[in-house]
Amino acid sequence: MNKVYMDNAATTRLSEVSMKATIDAMENVYGNPSSMHGLGHQAAKALREARQVVADILNGDKDEVYFTSGGSEADNWAIRGAAYLGKKKGKTHLITTNFEHHAVLHTMAALEKEGFTVTYIPVDEKGMITSEQVKDAITDETALVSIMTANNEIGSILPVKEIGAICKDKGVLFHTDAVQALGHIPMDVKDMSIDMLSASGHKFNGPKGVGVLYIRKGIRLPNLIEGGAQERGRRAGTENVPAIIGMAAALKDASDNMEKENARLSKMRDRLIEGILKMPYTRINGSLESRLPGNVNACFEGIEGEALLLSLDFVGICGSSGSACTSGSLDPSHVLLAIGLPHEIAHGSLRLSLGKYNTEDEVDYVLDKLPGIVERLRDMSPVWEKMMKGDK
Repeated sequence: MNKVYMDNAATTRLSEVSMKATIDAMENVYGNPSSMHGLGHQAAKALREARQVVADILNGDKDEVYFTSGGSEADNWAIRGAAYLGKKKGKTHLITTNFEHHAVLHTMAALEKEGFTVTYIPVDEKGMITSEQVKDAITDETALVSIMTANNEIGSILPVKEIGAICKDKGVLFHTDAVQALGHIPMDVKDMSIDMLSASGHKFNGPKGVGVLYIRKGIRLPNLIEGGAQERGRRAGTENVPAIIGMAAALKDASDNMEKENARLSKMRDRLIEGILKMPYTRINGSLESRLPGNVNACFEGIEGEALLLSLDFVGICGSSGSACTSGSLDPSHVLLAIGLPHEIAHGSLRLSLGKYNTEDEVDYVLDKLPGIVERLRDMSPVWEKMMKGDK
């Protein structure tokens, strides 16, 4: 059975462009970029070119691009670094939202234990905040605002440009977790007044284990790893040149084809949403107006998300009940609780995230199989039986 893979928000299949670039680098660009011989110079040149590709797409400078092991590392570096910078100036207040990725939320929680105070801006029922909420939260003690560009579970795209403008006006550093956004929607660090931006290669059909942190010139974050002179002395360790080259190739491919691909994905997304809403006691989570082109997140009352995922997998459909980073947890999604869903409804969630290799035929297949699975699970559910009797 061919798998219908609709879990692209968790990770993506390596694109042909990225795979070719990565393998070519493994075979031919295997020198250490810090070495003085010809192969070392070749690797260093390839690294500079990859850095320039990322910088051009972000509308930044190549010296503002730092390669990391992924989005979580980039988030940690940006948030901890900015917090410690602020502390030197007597500023120990941080601002974020209550539905960020755990790489942000857990870092904030760790900093609270170190004496920092954190304001968690609540999102509304669509998973949105306003720039005014950010403005009202900023104080003279604020060192950093860290707000994601797009939510990884429900796909809501936040008003990052407006938030960035407020932070710039207030003289507060602004970081955005753009892991779900880069390669999928346009990102311009100058236009959006972004000081720091995190991204991860495997979210846009690049390799796993490689990411980016953009740090605007003039922001001197503490070094992440002490050692050699790699990444301009701020993150020591020999660079993963093949993965970096593969990530840059994937990002350029995604950016070059973004407009056409987003139109294709949005059409399939809307068909899925339309089909899902035909089922009773079903809701779509997140904003319908400001949403990632490939994101569908739904709740089906009366059933458990885990049973739904297993049943879908049995017929060859790969989906998710939330963030892949918390898939081992039995607790309902913190994102769905943040938008106001009660526990019993949040438990019955399904995220289908479309990507580069999904087709209209696959959408047809999902819409053919999903209603029957939902009906069967509800017939087996004591919760559904109580709902139908009006007990719950």
